[in-house]
Amino acid sequence: MPEKHNFTGYQKFVVAVLAFLQFTIILDFMIIAPLGAILMPALSITPAQFGWVVSAYAFSAGASGLLAAGFADRFDRKKFLLFFYAGFVLSTLFCGLAPTYPFLLAARMMTGVFAGVIGSIVLAIIADLFTFDQRGRVMGFVQTAFAASQILGLPAGLYFANGWGWHAPFLMIVSVSAAVGVVIWLKLKPVDQHLKLRLDHSPLHHLRTTVTIPKYLLAFSTTAFLTLGGFMLMPFSSAFFVHNLGVSFEQLPLAYLIGGICTIFVGPLVGRASDYFGKFKVFCFGVSVTIVMVTIYTHLGITPFPVVVLVNVLLFAGIFSRMIPSQALMSAIPSPENRGSFMSVNSSLQQMSGGVASVIAGMIVYEAADGKIMNFDVLGYILIGTALITTVQMYFIHKLVPDKK
Repeated sequence: MPEKHNFTGYQKFVVAVLAFLQFTIILDFMIIAPLGAILMPALSITPAQFGWVVSAYAFSAGASGLLAAGFADRFDRKKFLLFFYAGFVLSTLFCGLAPTYPFLLAARMMTGVFAGVIGSIVLAIIADLFTFDQRGRVMGFVQTAFAASQILGLPAGLYFANGWGWHAPFLMIVSVSAAVGVVIWLKLKPVDQHLKLRLDHSPLHHLRTTVTIPKYLLAFSTTAFLTLGGFMLMPFSSAFFVHNLGVSFEQLPLAYLIGGICTIFVGPLVGRASDYFGKFKVFCFGVSVTIVMVTIYTHLGITPFPVVVLVNVLLFAGIFSRMIPSQALMSAIPSPENRGSFMSVNSSLQQMSGGVASVIAGMIVYEAADGKIMNFDVLGYILIGTALITTVQMYFIHKLVPDKK
């Protein structure tokens, strides 16, 4: 049996607060997808324009992550986190106050500038405070924020949107995020051990060094392909549920709720399996499940609601089984003094790839006269292709880190 390192009390607190923080960040990004069916008619915009709402966030997040990379290892990670989280809360408030499509587009860009750096800081903190043998479990728990955003956030957001308009979910996120920020400010200890290892050179030199190390480039390209495929389906999922699968607007929150309740257990299980059986093996399992479920999902027509929920749950199980072990493996690639810069560039590429995926998806799919989303199966084929490519890439990353199970 592999050695298991237990968490200290403080480590459990860190996992909890980072998971809660990720909940707010993921919810802010994900809330756009289920609001798509409401936003497009409310603002009289096309699917392509809606794709730009999603991608504007992603592109600005990618740009800010890249610009912050040279400075990411020069500050206490707690202070760095609080600065960008405060900007995220303010920008989300502007989204909630947006009266028009151009204003919303600008507000989403501003939100992306701050949110794009936060994810990389979270991953750097995890790598700083937890051993490699713990990181699968940590990633598993932190990624439950994805499921929690479905269980609590998305149904609540849709409820508020149906009752008070599409602005309301953003104001809900602001109130929750502000409370999380106060807890981080008061309770999280400084994370500054990396400052003792940092070499004395300029931010530009630090960034240039990070983007020229071969094993880092392999990790970056893997992240790009992982995200490119995964973000193809997300922006139009709610519209596909409603117009293609026959899910009503009233059933839509329930579909996310049931899916979230089931998948909130998947994250910790996948994390434990990654630490026990080996992260690459679990990743390969996730790829297999993803390919099967994407093929089924993108070819469904009008489908009974229980079947839609089952397919959705299994699809998310496959996605989690790729996401968690891949993040845990990649966290072992950078050296401590380059960790923040590596995570920033990696997060930047993730956001930019997501933006590219949303734009491409918006050009591929179109809305038929009866409201159906056409060419959704083409997005599924692209996802399957990228999943196969990343399996090869992850094999080589697996050989670079001490994941020998």
